Amino acid sequence: MDVNEKEIVVGNSRIEHRFETAIEKAMHYKRLAENLQKKCSFPKYNAWLRRRGVRRRIKSFQRKARNIIEDWAKKVSRLIVLLAKRHQYAVAREDLTNLVNNLRKLPKEHKVSLLILSYRRLEQWIDLQCEKQGVPVITVKPRGTSSTCPKCSSRLVENSHRNLRCPRCGFEANRDTIAVMNIESITLSKMGGSLAAPTAPQRTDVSPNRRGGNQ
Repeated sequence: MDVNEKEIVVGNSRIEHRFETAIEKAMHYKRLAENLQKKCSFPKYNAWLRRRGVRRRIKSFQRKARNIIEDWAKKVSRLIVLLAKRHQYAVAREDLTNLVNNLRKLPKEHKVSLLILSYRRLEQWIDLQCEKQGVPVITVKPRGTSSTCPKCSSRLVENSHRNLRCPRCGFEANRDTIAVMNIESITLSKMGGSLAAPTAPQRTDVSPNRRGGNQ
């Protein structure tokens, strides 16, 4: 599985499922809290800190944003693990422990989105569901998973928005699809497996908010 700000991509070299994240809903309440703070602030002091009603309102928005992400993480982790269990697959995920250390390089809006999304909480819920459902979970290092050709291991170049192409063998696919295929390859290598020459997998879009527990 590969995680980005907008989607979680789950699959292998044959099939692919995409789960929407709840970042837009959470960011809506985050912006409401920030706008209320600005509205009730002055150059020399933050007036909202002395107004109990405003403080409660701001905390309510912030709590709502956190609850949206927490609820989404619970639902989507269950869907992913049940999908793996149904097909008798293991769950292979990137170890994003050091992601926060790299956030300083990102634009502020993107940085805030990633912090709100809280990859660490998603990892914890996935690991918990894997333990509960008896599904093996394997972690791999994220370095190069979305920039290395899964066919010949060459460095990929950008072809269009989120689409990459290998200048050596001509393989072309979405960045997330490439990451999923590379994670699969690394995982099978760890497990002593082998891969046939990969092709771009079939894509299936899934929204945990729309489909609920039917997956």
